[in-house]
Amino acid sequence: MSIHAYLETVRQALASTNVDALEAVTSLLHDAYRAGTTVYTCGNGASAALASHMACDLGKGTASDLSRGPQQRAERRLRVVCLNDNTALMTALANDLAYEDVYLEQLKNVLMPGDLVIGISGSGGSPNVLRALEYARLHGARTVGFTGRQAKCELIRPLCDVLAQAPLEMMEQIEDAHVIYFHAVAVALRERLRAALQDA
Repeated sequence: MSIHAYLETVRQALASTNVDALEAVTSLLHDAYRAGTTVYTCGNGASAALASHMACDLGKGTASDLSRGPQQRAERRLRVVCLNDNTALMTALANDLAYEDVYLEQLKNVLMPGDLVIGISGSGGSPNVLRALEYARLHGARTVGFTGRQAKCELIRPLCDVLAQAPLEMMEQIEDAHVIYFHAVAVALRERLRAALQDA
């Protein structure tokens, strides 16, 4: 595939993206912010990097009271944790139990009803992500999936309240779309929070 063809395929996929799904993801994040519940993200490989990226941007990008020092109590912030950032715990669980349970077992420690779990799987078939989403659904949390159009993508659909699906089959292009989807959601969420502060 040429560079032009690669970029054109991504462009066409972005143009046919289900924007309503991204708006729904934004709404779930906004709900979590207002309710004070916690958002958990997880993935593997590049999707793990995006899960960490999400936690970074959502934690910092939605805070309205940065740089005010230790004396002032923090204002309301989005509570967000990336499950794949704790390398020691992940490797202990993978070594002692099974890699399929590295996120499931972490959620058993911390998940509360009303929390939000975001699972990223380009293929839609990552067992550890699927098991985390299944646990979350069974125990009162909301769930979001990010996936593509590979053969296993239908495995993640029934586990998600909202599915952000890139209409692509090549993993690199799916990952490209996921980064753009997340940035669109993060900016939209930031604008919602800013508008709410101005109206207050």
